[in-house]
Amino acid sequence: MTPVAIRPATTADWPAIWAILAPVFRAGDTYTIDPDISEADAERYWMTTGRPYVAERDGAILGTFYIRTNQQGGGAHVCNCGYATSPSARGQGIARQMCIESLPLARALGYEAMQFNFVVTTNKAALHLWESLGFDTVGRLPKAFHHPSEGFVDAVVMYRHLD
Repeated sequence: MTPVAIRPATTADWPAIWAILAPVFRAGDTYTIDPDISEADAERYWMTTGRPYVAERDGAILGTFYIRTNQQGGGAHVCNCGYATSPSARGQGIARQMCIESLPLARALGYEAMQFNFVVTTNKAALHLWESLGFDTVGRLPKAFHHPSEGFVDAVVMYRHLD
């Protein structure tokens, strides 16, 4: 399968990005985002608090991610990212490629490390992917996430130095 091209997102990309994010946010099972978030609030969250990107193939946006500073001051050298793949493109390695390509992008932006603050432990695919890409679980938050069907479940903090 042809790899996707990663590029910075533009405001014109928002309808395609929202089509990816809306079902993810509405499901309420991976992101700590209100499942009833408005489109306008979702756009502010995804597009303006960091650097948004899209993964595109043949003119179709198949995934999106952002890179943003995780903390200020003494923690500003660590970034945080969020990733989402179109339901129609799942299982094609899009999330893997987005993460792989986000690592040097983050380094080029001056970050020394990447941290995922809150990976829900029921999200087995994400846990496996991040571990396979060299992220270590550095903390566990017991019953920190209220999953819509599993009840209270753990979340983990994952971290990787950007070599």
